[in-house]
Amino acid sequence: MAAALASCLLFVFTSRGSLYCVMLRVMHDKKSAETISDHLRNSAPRTLVPIISGDWQLLYKPEKTGCYVNDHSLIRGLDGRWHLFGITKATPETAADEERYFTYGRGSELITPGGFEEIGIVCNNGVRAWAPSVVTDGRRYFMHYGPSPMRMATSDELRHWMEHTPIFHDAPLDSCHRDSMVLRVDDHWLMYATGIHERYGVISVFKSSDLVNWTFLKFALRTSGNAPLNPAWGATESPFVVARDGGYYLFMTYTDCRVENYHNTLVFYSKDPTEFGEYTGDNENSVIVARIHAHAPEIVQDTDGRWYITTCGWRNRQVPIEGAVAIAPLDWRSCDDR
Repeated sequence: MAAALASCLLFVFTSRGSLYCVMLRVMHDKKSAETISDHLRNSAPRTLVPIISGDWQLLYKPEKTGCYVNDHSLIRGLDGRWHLFGITKATPETAADEERYFTYGRGSELITPGGFEEIGIVCNNGVRAWAPSVVTDGRRYFMHYGPSPMRMATSDELRHWMEHTPIFHDAPLDSCHRDSMVLRVDDHWLMYATGIHERYGVISVFKSSDLVNWTFLKFALRTSGNAPLNPAWGATESPFVVARDGGYYLFMTYTDCRVENYHNTLVFYSKDPTEFGEYTGDNENSVIVARIHAHAPEIVQDTDGRWYITTCGWRNRQVPIEGAVAIAPLDWRSCDDR
Protein backbone atom coordinates (compact mmCIF):
# COMPACT_ATOMS: atom_id res chain seq x y z
CA MET A 1 0.00 0.00 0.00
CA ALA A 2 2.75 2.48 0.92
CA ALA A 3 4.55 1.88 -2.39
CA ALA A 4 1.35 2.59 -4.32
CA LEU A 5 0.92 5.90 -2.55
CA ALA A 6 4.50 7.06 -2.79
CA SER A 7 3.91 9.14 -5.90
CA CYS A 8 1.37 11.39 -4.21
CA LEU A 9 2.28 11.45 -0.51
CA LEU A 10 5.05 13.05 1.41
CA PHE A 11 4.29 11.28 4.68
CA VAL A 12 2.10 8.31 5.54
CA PHE A 13 1.12 7.38 9.06
CA THR A 14 -1.63 5.68 10.97
CA SER A 15 -4.38 7.85 12.49
CA ARG A 16 -7.27 6.17 14.26
CA GLY A 17 -6.38 3.00 12.40
CA SER A 18 -6.49 4.62 8.95
CA LEU A 19 -3.87 5.72 6.48
CA TYR A 20 -3.54 9.47 6.43
CA CYS A 21 -1.52 11.71 4.14
CA VAL A 22 0.02 15.08 4.89
CA MET A 23 1.76 17.69 2.80
CA LEU A 24 3.73 20.19 4.88
CA ARG A 25 4.85 23.47 3.34
CA VAL A 26 7.15 25.79 5.26
CA MET A 27 5.50 29.17 5.13
CA HIS A 28 6.05 32.35 7.11
CA ASP A 29 5.38 30.59 10.40
CA LYS A 30 6.92 27.23 9.41
CA LYS A 31 3.79 25.29 10.26
CA SER A 32 1.35 25.76 7.38
CA ALA A 33 -0.07 22.40 6.44
CA GLU A 34 -2.66 20.99 4.09
CA THR A 35 -4.09 17.61 4.99
CA ILE A 36 -5.70 15.27 2.47
CA SER A 37 -8.09 12.56 3.58
CA ASP A 38 -7.41 9.04 2.37
CA HIS A 39 -10.97 8.71 1.05
CA LEU A 40 -9.93 10.95 -1.87
CA ARG A 41 -7.85 8.16 -3.34
CA ASN A 42 -11.08 6.30 -4.12
CA SER A 43 -13.26 9.32 -4.95
CA ALA A 44 -14.44 10.62 -8.32
CA PRO A 45 -11.70 11.87 -10.65
CA ARG A 46 -13.04 15.42 -10.49
CA THR A 47 -12.43 15.70 -6.75
CA LEU A 48 -9.35 17.90 -6.44
CA VAL A 49 -7.24 18.95 -3.48
CA PRO A 50 -6.60 22.69 -2.93
CA ILE A 51 -2.96 23.34 -2.02
CA ILE A 52 -1.22 26.60 -1.13
CA SER A 53 1.60 26.61 -3.69
CA GLY A 54 3.62 29.73 -2.93
CA ASP A 55 4.47 32.41 -0.41
CA TRP A 56 2.02 34.83 1.18
CA GLN A 57 2.33 38.42 -0.01
CA LEU A 58 0.57 41.67 0.82
CA LEU A 59 -2.88 42.21 -0.67
CA TYR A 60 -4.25 45.03 1.48
CA LYS A 61 -3.23 46.78 4.69
CA PRO A 62 -5.19 49.77 6.00
CA GLU A 63 -3.19 52.62 7.51
CA LYS A 64 -5.86 55.29 8.12
CA THR A 65 -9.17 53.43 8.35
CA GLY A 66 -8.19 50.61 10.71
CA CYS A 67 -5.30 48.66 12.16
CA TYR A 68 -6.11 45.14 10.90
CA VAL A 69 -8.46 43.30 8.54
CA ASN A 70 -10.44 40.25 9.60
CA ASP A 71 -13.19 38.57 7.51
CA HIS A 72 -13.36 40.28 4.15
CA SER A 73 -14.90 40.11 0.67
CA LEU A 74 -12.88 40.35 -2.53
CA ILE A 75 -14.63 41.03 -5.84
CA ARG A 76 -13.61 42.02 -9.37
CA GLY A 77 -15.96 44.85 -10.20
CA LEU A 78 -17.75 45.72 -13.41
CA ASP A 79 -15.05 48.39 -13.82
CA GLY A 80 -12.39 45.68 -14.18
CA ARG A 81 -10.71 46.56 -10.88
CA TRP A 82 -10.46 44.45 -7.72
CA HIS A 83 -12.24 45.68 -4.58
CA LEU A 84 -11.85 44.49 -0.99
CA PHE A 85 -14.07 45.16 2.02
CA GLY A 86 -13.13 43.92 5.47
CA ILE A 87 -13.78 44.03 9.20
CA THR A 88 -11.59 46.45 11.12
CA LYS A 89 -11.51 49.05 13.87
CA ALA A 90 -9.23 51.85 14.96
CA THR A 91 -7.49 50.13 17.88
CA PRO A 92 -5.56 46.84 17.96
CA GLU A 93 -7.09 45.03 20.93
CA THR A 94 -9.53 42.20 20.27
CA ALA A 95 -13.06 43.55 20.81
CA ALA A 96 -15.45 42.24 18.16
CA ASP A 97 -18.41 44.23 19.47
CA GLU A 98 -16.54 47.44 18.62
CA GLU A 99 -16.18 46.55 14.93
CA ARG A 100 -18.66 49.01 13.39
CA TYR A 101 -17.63 49.59 9.76
CA PHE A 102 -15.61 48.15 6.87
CA THR A 103 -12.31 49.28 5.46
CA TYR A 104 -12.29 49.50 1.67
CA GLY A 105 -9.30 48.95 -0.61
CA ARG A 106 -8.98 48.80 -4.39
CA GLY A 107 -6.46 47.71 -7.01
CA SER A 108 -6.27 47.65 -10.80
CA GLU A 109 -4.55 44.26 -10.58
CA LEU A 110 -5.00 41.45 -8.08
CA ILE A 111 -1.27 41.00 -7.55
CA THR A 112 0.48 44.34 -7.31
CA PRO A 113 3.57 45.64 -5.47
CA GLY A 114 2.54 47.33 -2.23
CA GLY A 115 -0.98 45.91 -2.30
CA PHE A 116 -4.29 47.69 -2.84
CA GLU A 117 -4.87 51.41 -2.41
CA GLU A 118 -6.75 52.37 0.74
CA ILE A 119 -9.97 54.14 -0.30
CA GLY A 120 -11.93 54.73 2.90
CA ILE A 121 -14.68 53.50 5.21
CA VAL A 122 -18.05 52.08 4.16
CA CYS A 123 -21.21 51.01 6.01
CA ASN A 124 -20.45 53.11 9.08
CA ASN A 125 -23.94 53.04 10.61
CA GLY A 126 -23.21 52.69 14.31
CA VAL A 127 -24.00 48.96 14.49
CA ARG A 128 -21.75 45.92 14.47
CA ALA A 129 -20.40 45.19 10.99
CA TRP A 130 -18.93 41.74 10.47
CA ALA A 131 -17.93 39.58 7.51
CA PRO A 132 -19.21 41.32 4.37
CA SER A 133 -20.10 39.36 1.24
CA VAL A 134 -20.29 41.38 -1.97
CA VAL A 135 -21.75 40.15 -5.28
CA THR A 136 -23.20 41.76 -8.39
CA ASP A 137 -26.23 40.85 -10.47
CA GLY A 138 -24.66 42.67 -13.41
CA ARG A 139 -26.41 45.96 -12.66
CA ARG A 140 -25.66 46.82 -9.04
CA TYR A 141 -23.76 45.40 -6.08
CA PHE A 142 -25.25 43.72 -3.04
CA MET A 143 -23.47 43.44 0.29
CA HIS A 144 -24.77 41.14 3.02
CA TYR A 145 -23.20 41.31 6.45
CA GLY A 146 -23.83 40.38 10.07
CA PRO A 147 -23.97 39.61 12.85
CA SER A 148 -27.65 38.84 13.35
CA PRO A 149 -29.91 40.34 12.35
CA MET A 150 -28.39 40.01 8.88
CA ARG A 151 -28.12 43.30 7.05
CA MET A 152 -27.84 44.33 3.41
CA ALA A 153 -26.59 47.32 1.44
CA THR A 154 -26.59 48.12 -2.27
CA SER A 155 -24.33 50.25 -4.42
CA ASP A 156 -23.91 51.21 -8.07
CA GLU A 157 -20.15 51.81 -7.81
CA LEU A 158 -18.90 50.13 -4.60
CA ARG A 159 -18.01 53.37 -2.81
CA HIS A 160 -21.40 54.61 -1.59
CA TRP A 161 -23.86 52.15 -0.06
CA MET A 162 -27.58 52.33 0.73
CA GLU A 163 -28.87 50.20 3.61
CA HIS A 164 -31.78 47.80 3.20
CA THR A 165 -33.36 44.97 5.17
CA PRO A 166 -33.16 41.45 3.71
CA ILE A 167 -36.06 39.12 4.45
CA PHE A 168 -35.56 35.55 5.65
CA HIS A 169 -38.33 32.96 5.40
CA ASP A 170 -38.63 29.72 7.42
CA ALA A 171 -35.27 30.27 9.10
CA PRO A 172 -34.75 28.35 12.36
CA LEU A 173 -33.67 30.41 15.33
CA ASP A 174 -29.91 31.20 15.23
CA SER A 175 -29.52 29.65 11.78
CA CYS A 176 -28.23 32.87 10.19
CA HIS A 177 -26.01 34.41 12.82
CA ARG A 178 -23.06 35.77 10.83
CA ASP A 179 -20.37 35.26 8.17
CA SER A 180 -22.55 35.10 5.07
CA MET A 181 -21.25 34.20 1.62
CA VAL A 182 -23.36 34.43 -1.54
CA LEU A 183 -22.90 32.28 -4.66
CA ARG A 184 -24.71 32.21 -8.00
CA VAL A 185 -25.85 28.68 -8.93
CA ASP A 186 -27.79 28.25 -12.18
CA ASP A 187 -30.71 30.71 -12.11
CA HIS A 188 -30.70 31.50 -8.40
CA TRP A 189 -28.51 32.61 -5.50
CA LEU A 190 -27.39 30.61 -2.49
CA MET A 191 -26.34 32.20 0.79
CA TYR A 192 -24.17 30.26 3.23
CA ALA A 193 -24.02 31.52 6.81
CA THR A 194 -22.64 30.51 10.19
CA GLY A 195 -25.39 29.32 12.51
CA ILE A 196 -26.00 27.27 15.64
CA HIS A 197 -28.26 24.23 15.94
CA GLU A 198 -28.70 22.18 19.09
CA ARG A 199 -25.58 23.83 20.57
CA TYR A 200 -23.36 22.85 17.64
CA GLY A 201 -22.01 25.06 14.90
CA VAL A 202 -23.57 24.64 11.46
CA ILE A 203 -23.42 26.18 8.01
CA SER A 204 -26.93 27.12 6.89
CA VAL A 205 -27.91 27.58 3.25
CA PHE A 206 -30.64 29.89 1.94
CA LYS A 207 -32.01 30.41 -1.59
CA SER A 208 -33.07 33.60 -3.37
CA SER A 209 -34.00 34.84 -6.83
CA ASP A 210 -33.50 38.55 -6.07
CA LEU A 211 -30.82 38.74 -3.31
CA VAL A 212 -33.40 40.32 -0.99
CA ASN A 213 -35.85 37.55 -0.13
CA TRP A 214 -34.21 34.40 1.24
CA THR A 215 -35.73 31.02 2.05
CA PHE A 216 -34.02 28.58 4.40
CA LEU A 217 -33.23 25.30 2.65
CA LYS A 218 -31.29 23.23 5.19
CA PHE A 219 -28.12 22.97 7.20
CA ALA A 220 -25.56 22.44 4.46
CA LEU A 221 -22.88 21.35 6.95
CA ARG A 222 -23.56 20.07 10.43
CA THR A 223 -21.26 19.35 13.37
CA SER A 224 -22.24 16.92 16.10
CA GLY A 225 -21.04 14.17 18.39
CA ASN A 226 -17.37 14.60 19.28
CA ALA A 227 -16.82 17.67 17.13
CA PRO A 228 -14.10 19.30 19.24
CA LEU A 229 -15.05 22.98 19.15
CA ASN A 230 -18.38 24.27 20.43
CA PRO A 231 -18.21 27.91 21.54
CA ALA A 232 -21.54 29.62 22.16
CA TRP A 233 -21.16 31.69 18.97
CA GLY A 234 -20.44 28.69 16.72
CA ALA A 235 -17.07 27.40 15.52
CA THR A 236 -18.09 26.94 11.88
CA GLU A 237 -16.84 30.30 10.69
CA SER A 238 -16.40 32.08 7.38
CA PRO A 239 -17.90 29.64 4.86
CA PHE A 240 -16.72 30.09 1.29
CA VAL A 241 -17.94 27.84 -1.53
CA VAL A 242 -16.12 27.37 -4.85
CA ALA A 243 -17.78 25.79 -7.89
CA ARG A 244 -15.29 23.81 -9.95
CA ASP A 245 -15.52 21.00 -12.52
CA GLY A 246 -19.07 20.07 -11.68
CA GLY A 247 -18.54 19.97 -7.92
CA TYR A 248 -18.47 22.34 -4.96
CA TYR A 249 -15.78 22.93 -2.35
CA LEU A 250 -16.75 24.40 1.02
CA PHE A 251 -13.91 26.17 2.86
CA MET A 252 -14.81 26.65 6.54
CA THR A 253 -12.61 28.06 9.31
CA TYR A 254 -13.17 25.81 12.32
CA THR A 255 -12.08 27.82 15.35
CA ASP A 256 -13.02 29.10 18.77
CA CYS A 257 -10.65 32.06 18.16
CA ARG A 258 -7.75 30.73 20.20
CA VAL A 259 -4.35 31.15 18.54
CA GLU A 260 -3.81 27.38 18.28
CA ASN A 261 -6.81 26.88 15.98
CA TYR A 262 -7.29 30.36 14.53
CA HIS A 263 -5.93 29.34 11.10
CA ASN A 264 -7.72 25.99 10.95
CA THR A 265 -9.61 25.94 7.63
CA LEU A 266 -11.27 22.66 6.65
CA VAL A 267 -12.36 21.89 3.10
CA PHE A 268 -15.37 19.71 2.23
CA TYR A 269 -16.48 18.49 -1.21
CA SER A 270 -19.92 17.75 -2.65
CA LYS A 271 -21.66 17.53 -6.01
CA ASP A 272 -24.67 19.15 -4.33
CA PRO A 273 -24.07 22.80 -3.29
CA THR A 274 -26.61 22.46 -0.48
CA GLU A 275 -25.25 19.30 1.18
CA PHE A 276 -21.73 18.90 2.60
CA GLY A 277 -22.52 16.28 5.22
CA GLU A 278 -21.76 16.10 8.91
CA TYR A 279 -18.52 16.47 10.84
CA THR A 280 -18.51 14.52 14.10
CA GLY A 281 -14.86 14.81 15.07
CA ASP A 282 -14.47 11.05 14.59
CA ASN A 283 -14.92 11.01 10.82
CA GLU A 284 -12.25 13.49 9.75
CA ASN A 285 -10.53 11.02 7.43
CA SER A 286 -13.71 10.39 5.46
CA VAL A 287 -15.27 13.86 5.13
CA ILE A 288 -12.46 16.43 4.99
CA VAL A 289 -10.81 17.01 1.62
CA ALA A 290 -8.04 19.27 2.95
CA ARG A 291 -6.89 21.23 5.96
CA ILE A 292 -5.36 24.62 5.13
CA HIS A 293 -3.47 27.01 7.38
CA ALA A 294 -5.54 30.16 6.75
CA HIS A 295 -8.19 32.24 8.50
CA ALA A 296 -11.45 33.28 6.80
CA PRO A 297 -10.01 32.74 3.31
CA GLU A 298 -11.48 33.98 0.06
CA ILE A 299 -10.77 31.91 -3.07
CA VAL A 300 -10.56 33.87 -6.33
CA GLN A 301 -9.51 33.27 -9.91
CA ASP A 302 -7.58 36.03 -11.67
CA THR A 303 -8.15 37.07 -15.26
CA ASP A 304 -5.24 34.87 -16.38
CA GLY A 305 -6.91 31.78 -14.94
CA ARG A 306 -4.66 31.46 -11.89
CA TRP A 307 -6.24 30.74 -8.51
CA TYR A 308 -5.42 32.50 -5.25
CA ILE A 309 -6.32 32.21 -1.57
CA THR A 310 -6.37 34.97 1.04
CA THR A 311 -5.94 34.99 4.81
CA CYS A 312 -6.41 37.64 7.49
CA GLY A 313 -7.11 38.11 11.18
CA TRP A 314 -6.98 40.07 14.37
CA ARG A 315 -3.72 41.40 15.76
CA ASN A 316 -1.50 38.96 17.68
CA ARG A 317 -2.98 35.91 15.93
CA GLN A 318 0.14 34.94 13.95
CA VAL A 319 -1.20 36.08 10.60
CA PRO A 320 1.36 36.09 7.75
CA ILE A 321 1.43 39.90 7.54
CA GLU A 322 0.35 41.60 10.75
CA GLY A 323 -2.63 43.90 10.30
CA ALA A 324 -3.18 42.93 6.67
CA VAL A 325 -4.89 40.62 4.21
CA ALA A 326 -2.32 38.36 2.58
CA ILE A 327 -2.66 36.41 -0.65
CA ALA A 328 -0.95 33.28 -2.01
CA PRO A 329 -1.26 31.13 -5.14
CA LEU A 330 -3.58 28.12 -4.87
CA ASP A 331 -3.26 24.94 -6.90
CA TRP A 332 -5.94 22.33 -7.45
CA ARG A 333 -4.31 18.92 -7.64
CA SER A 334 -5.35 15.32 -7.94
CA CYS A 335 -3.44 12.77 -5.90
CA ASP A 336 -1.65 11.60 -9.05
CA ASP A 337 -0.26 15.11 -9.65
CA ARG A 338 1.35 15.46 -6.24
